[in-house]
Amino acid sequence: MLGDRLKALRQETGKTQESVANDLKLTRASYSHFENNRNQPDGETLIALANYYNVTTDYLLGNNQTPEWATEKDTIDLGNFLNDNAKFAYNGSSLTDEEKEKLRIALTQIFWKRHKHGSDAHE
Repeated sequence: MLGDRLKALRQETGKTQESVANDLKLTRASYSHFENNRNQPDGETLIALANYYNVTTDYLLGNNQTPEWATEKDTIDLGNFLNDNAKFAYNGSSLTDEEKEKLRIALTQIFWKRHKHGSDAHE
């Protein structure tokens, strides 16, 4: 599952395994093993992958908390919402990868709560 999601995200961005691996300071072989489900990334690398693709670690691991009522457009809207809020910083300093992941999770929860309550179509 993780590998399938990584591959789909990489293809959506039009990148090669080599370019993603270079961006993340990994070997191409290591990244390829993740995509092919031969190896699992450690926690730090998983967070780096989530940040790179601007998704949550829950999404990468298949623990997606997308509500059953959500449409494909809703999930695209969530992605746009996360992208619009991706420049996380505090007092001029960048947040750690762990802090960014926690914020992504919180923003995702806020998005679904407001999205549901903001539309009678989902009630």
